[in-house]
Amino acid sequence: MLSRAVLALTPLFGRLTVTSEIKLRLPAGTLFVANHDSLADPAVVMAALRRLDLEPVVMATAGLWRVPLLGRALSRDGHIPVHRRTAHAALALDAAAEALAGGRHVLLYGEGRLPRRRDAAA
Repeated sequence: MLSRAVLALTPLFGRLTVTSEIKLRLPAGTLFVANHDSLADPAVVMAALRRLDLEPVVMATAGLWRVPLLGRALSRDGHIPVHRRTAHAALALDAAAEALAGGRHVLLYGEGRLPRRRDAAA
């Protein structure tokens, strides 16, 4: 649902063109990794993936779940909160692995500073 809302709102801010030379057929459980250089990146990436008929689970900072309406939408769609700089941060990796094993696509942002497992245990 969240990706549909983003896709509907994207034209208000600019034009998004998504091209592919082939019909994109990704196996279930594909991991997407994107850059996150601006606040617009998550919306643009989600809108682009939605245009390709893909609705990934997104790993995002847990603080977003405290935003009214957004937090409910994130929970309802099964997105994964990442509790940065806590012992619980690495649990997001387990949730992502479970989503991938269940055939869902997962989107993460490499700059998200997800800690290595040994760091999270401290």
